[in-house]
Order: sequence, then structure tokens, then C-alpha cells
Amino acid sequence: MAQATRPARVGSWSEAAQRVLRERYLMRRGKEVLETPEGMCWRVATAVARAEALHGRGPAAVQETAEAFYDLMVDGTFLPNSPTLMNAGKDNGLQYSACYVLPVGDSMEEIFEAVKRAAIIHKSGGGTGFAFSRLRPKDSLVESTGGKASGPVSFLRAFNGATDAVKQGGTRRGANMGILRVDHPDILEFIDCKLDGGITNFNISVAITDRFMQALEADGEYDLVDPHTREVTRRLRAREVFDRIVRAAWRTGDPGLFFIDRCNAGRANPVPGENIVEATNPCGEQPLYPNEACNLGSLNVAQFVRSDRKGIDWEGLDRVVRTSVRYLDNVIDVNPYPLPEIDRAVKENRRIGLGLMGWADLLQELGISYDSHEALVLAEQLMAFIQRVGHEASADLARERGPFPNWPKSIDREGPPLRNSTVTTIAPTGTISIIAGCSSGIEPIFAVSYVRNVLDGTELVEVNPIFEEVAKQRGFYSEQLMKEIARKGTVRGLDSVPDEVQAVFATAHDIDPVWHVRMQAAFQENVDNAVSKTVNFPHGASPNDVEEVYVLAYKSGCKGVTVYRDGSRASQVLNIGAVNREAHNVRGTPRPRPAVTRGTTEKIRTGCSNLYITINEDEQGLCEVFTQMGKSGGCTASQSEAISRLISLALRSGIEPDAVVKQIKGIRCPSPAWSNGGVTLSCADAIAKALERFLQERRGVQWQPHMSKESAGLSGHCPECPECGHLLEFGEGCVVCRACGFSKC
Repeated sequence: MAQATRPARVGSWSEAAQRVLRERYLMRRGKEVLETPEGMCWRVATAVARAEALHGRGPAAVQETAEAFYDLMVDGTFLPNSPTLMNAGKDNGLQYSACYVLPVGDSMEEIFEAVKRAAIIHKSGGGTGFAFSRLRPKDSLVESTGGKASGPVSFLRAFNGATDAVKQGGTRRGANMGILRVDHPDILEFIDCKLDGGITNFNISVAITDRFMQALEADGEYDLVDPHTREVTRRLRAREVFDRIVRAAWRTGDPGLFFIDRCNAGRANPVPGENIVEATNPCGEQPLYPNEACNLGSLNVAQFVRSDRKGIDWEGLDRVVRTSVRYLDNVIDVNPYPLPEIDRAVKENRRIGLGLMGWADLLQELGISYDSHEALVLAEQLMAFIQRVGHEASADLARERGPFPNWPKSIDREGPPLRNSTVTTIAPTGTISIIAGCSSGIEPIFAVSYVRNVLDGTELVEVNPIFEEVAKQRGFYSEQLMKEIARKGTVRGLDSVPDEVQAVFATAHDIDPVWHVRMQAAFQENVDNAVSKTVNFPHGASPNDVEEVYVLAYKSGCKGVTVYRDGSRASQVLNIGAVNREAHNVRGTPRPRPAVTRGTTEKIRTGCSNLYITINEDEQGLCEVFTQMGKSGGCTASQSEAISRLISLALRSGIEPDAVVKQIKGIRCPSPAWSNGGVTLSCADAIAKALERFLQERRGVQWQPHMSKESAGLSGHCPECPECGHLLEFGEGCVVCRACGFSKC
């Protein structure tokens, strides 16, 4: 099979796709790239097709299947999750699944066994979810030692620290989901655990019960239950807890909500008599039993727009769905799972998660507004079709290969046998959508146009290709208009863009948050597992707006919900125009540091940790800056120390402090934070703002945090990518660069 000839068909890969593939997917020897994109597709297709032989099919059938799988990937109609593309066929022993849930038991041995297993999974490219709900509350008695329990949040921090030490296979960073039931005695500490920064390797969600929501609606109380003793420890007013969740989510984007009872009452819990769902994977779309994994893949639905742009090619979609289900079922059999417990759990239920990407592109091609009733109707129709055909394909595989082993105990035992206990999931597609050249998941587009600066200061205008085509066809395209759109952040409200075009090309922040929830609910209605979707809010949104969305998500049938308010996790500044920096060429010897100085120390929260900034002055004015962050010797700590030394040198050399502020204020890193009423973009930005505040107070001016005019008007955009300088996007619970594939997950 390995010697089989690769089909002649070749793909059409964008510049961004080629870059992502070179950097993260293609086989390499040191810096030398050994594969083409087509070579990768054939490597993966042949590896996955080997499962056919395990079910008694001959070499010709294996070859035919490999060619069919190859065509899917090269044509860009379907791609599996990233670990499959990265690892299949390389014989590196690394697994192919994107998401896992690991059990966390209530003993020190079980807790740190979970840490070890997470490290193994992260190393091979997977993400992990954990329910900390089994752990006894903080300060409860540990009988074996006579000591007191640390509690779930303490161990959450330990898991977070362990993830810092592992980078996934050199290609993906460790990503985690931490979940705690709303009726756990430590729930209030959990809700607030990300407010002080830290825990940067986790998304967190509160597992919301139906009983809690009933108490919330009745403005009543509910019980907190010790999971170790099963005793009620206290009662809380549901409204107060919910308000606390909402305020934390408004400030940081966390926690999200996971509607655990709804999940366990539906298809995401296919064998309810054997197990329950406690947690999800990092982005929330895949509820799993303990030790389960799920193999995910996504259809590029934009490829199925009819040539006359008047509908969907249902026949072509039917064919690709059936082949994709076979592809994902094959992955289960050839996947080298990292632990025997996972291998066993996966094969008992054989979950797969077929989803989609390119939804926003499809709507634009058809001339349908994302925030419209027509779009919701089409979403239901499209997903119902994929669900029906996917289940038919799974039933076909069951006749050929047998049903999943737990089928006689499953919710489907009265119907036709199925090969897979679940078939559909809508997952984040941040990187594979770049490879496929389409929009991500079911999200709206992030920007219609923006300006990117390159190293020599040249401005490059990046434009949504469908919008560019429409603008040129209708005669209103111009470079000046594209720059104006980039500065404004939207086409809505521009007189030079026709009203009907404005309606179709809505960005994430043009769309009312309620419509984000409606779209998620429209898809969720026909999805076995869950749906990854971010509800975007402008910076000026209130906590009441977040509450409205959380309640609507529950009432409309979603299995979970994630929100993101501008400025709560990341800056929204776009690169607009070249950055002009003043150069100060001063020669001379800095004055000696005086024996005695006077000053202040301020604590500012950054995306990495708390930064302590000391600013001192003598009789001649400001003379030095000291910074301290965590332990000495760390990369971030050493960089901030270097900046402060250079600032001190400049100040004692006669450089005006305002000039120093101007140089370093606004420098962005991939991990900004909300601090002291404003966005702190980086350690350098934190130092600049501390200096600015110090100077204004000396001048008798009350310092007020503010955001630039550009950032206030360009909602929803994250900083530059640390690897390539391209615009980062936040969506589906993660930050991703669509140029090089850098991801925080």
C-alpha cells in the first residue's frame, strides 16, 4: 500500500495554506521540507485507508478507498482534525485525535495520574478536558493524613503549570478545559479563579444543572453538595451565583456555561446506563465520557454552492458526507492511542464528530445575511441533511463491520444498528480552515478588509476574496475604499457600499449577540454532540447583555455557550498605516545613580503574570525603573528587566520620559490582559502606562485609562501574531493566526 502511486490530481493552495502546511504539517528533516501538500494528503489517505484491510477488504479496495480519501483533502471538501494530518503515516507513534476527557479522581494518586496522562496527550497534539467536580472541597478533612484538602482550584492551577512545560509535538500548544459543577462547595472560588490573570492554559466552564436554572428562574436557593460525603454543606441564592458568573465572563470571557443535565439527557450521552458525561474538550463542542477521545473532521460547505449560486449541491454533499464518515471511522481503527484505557473507551462507543466550516462563505456566495431568518432556516436544513446522511452512512458501516460494541446498551438499541454512537460535532476549524481556504466553523467572517504592514513599512491591503469579487463586479471597488473599510472595521454604514452588500458582509461584531446564539441553536438542533461557537460582544457591552445571552442559550437548546467581549481577553487594535516612530540619537554619558531615590511601586496584571513596576526619581527628575515578575531567569522576567534597565539608562542620559512612553506604549504581545480599567497589551505597554500615570500625577492630572480612537472603532480584533505579524483572530474559544497557523490552543 505504501508503494501505491499517488493520484495525479493536485490541489489549489493559497499562500497562507502553503505557509501553514510548511510550518506545521509537512514532513521535515531539520529545516528541509520533504513533502508537498499533495504528498501530505496521500500520506494521510493511505494510512487511514489501511483500516479497510482490518475488515477483510483486499488491496484493490484499500487503494480505491485511499484515492477517495485523497480526493476529499486535495479538493478541500473535507479535512480531518489537525493531529491526523500531522501524525498519520509518519510512524512517529503519535495519536490522531484532537480531543480527550480525562478523569480526575479524589486522591493524590488519581490527580497526578491525570496530570501525567495530559502531558502524554499534549505531546502528541491533543487537547484535554477535566471535570474537577469529584474533588472534595477546600479545607475539608483528609482522613488518611489528617490534613486539609487543597480543593479543585488549587489543583486546577497545578494542571495549568504542568501544561506550561509541554508543547504539543512541536506544533501545537497544550489546551485544556476545566469544569466544575455549579453545586460544588468551591464554585464561587472557581468562578473567580481567572480574574487575577494566570491559569492561561485553560478555558473554564461551570456545569449548570437544570435544578440551578429552575432556582434562578424562581429567584430561589439551591444546595451545594460535598462530592466526597454527599452531604449538603450550604445553600446559595442562584441569582447571586449567576450574577457572579456573568460578571466574571464579562471581564475575562470565562467561565462559559456547560449545560450538563441537557447534555446527559440527549444524544451526547449515547450509553446513559453505563456512564455520564462530566466534561468537554477545550473548546466545548465535544462532551465525552472519562478516558474517551473523539476523531473530528469538517466539511467545507462553501464547496457545495451550485455554480449558479442559487442553492446547494445536495447530491455532491451526500457523496462527500458518506465518504467522510467512513474516513473518520477508519481513523478509530488505525489511531495509535496514547493509553490503553483510552483505546478501550474509544472503541467501545466509536464516537466520531463530522462538522463543517465555510458557513460564512456559503452565505456570502448565496447572498444571504448571517443575521437573518433565511440564514437560520438554511442552517437547520443543511445540518439536518448532514445528520441524516451521516447516520445512514454509519448504519451502512454497521452492516459491513458491525455496530459499536455498546450499541445493545445504547439509546439507539431499538433502531437500526449504528457503527458510531455519535456522528456529528461542530468543532473549531481555525487551522484546517486556513488549509481549506475558507471561513472558520460556523462563525461569521472576522474582517472584510484590513491593512497589514510589512517590514519595509509598505501597507498591504487584505480583502475578503468574495467581497472583492462582488465589489469589482458591481463597480464600487477601489483601494481607497478597502483602506476605509479596514479603518472602520465594517462595511455597514458606508454609503459607497450598496445596502444589500452591507447586509451580506457582516463581521462578527456587526452581528447582535442574540443572533450568534440563534445561529448556534439552529445548528445544535441537528448535532449529536455539541457546537463550538463564540458569542461576540463590543467593548461597551454590559453584564446584562452577557446575562441575556446566557439565558437565551439555555432556553434555545444549546449545550453550552462561550462569550467574548472586546478587551476582556485581548486588544482589538488593527495595523492601520505604517507606524512612525521618532528616533532619538543622543550621545553622552548617563548621570550616576544617586544614593537615595524616592518613588512608587505599582502592580499591573499582564497576560503572563502580575508585573511590579517601581519608578524612582531624584532632584533632577525620573531616574530609574525597576520591574519584577515571578522568579528571576524566566523569559518574560528577563525581557521586562532588560526594558527597565534601558529605560533607566535613557532617563539618566537626558531622554524625556514622555518620549520613552511614546516609544513603548502600545507594543502588543499575544497575551494581553485587562488591568486597572484598561487593556495592558504587553509588559512594555504596562511599563509605559505606569510611567504615564506617574508623570500625570506629578503634573496634577488625574490619569484615566483609555483606548485609542482606532481601537475603539475596530472592535473584535486581536494583536499581531508573534510568529508572522499577521492579524490574530479570536473565535471558538481560541486565538489563531490565519496566515501562519499560530494558535493559543
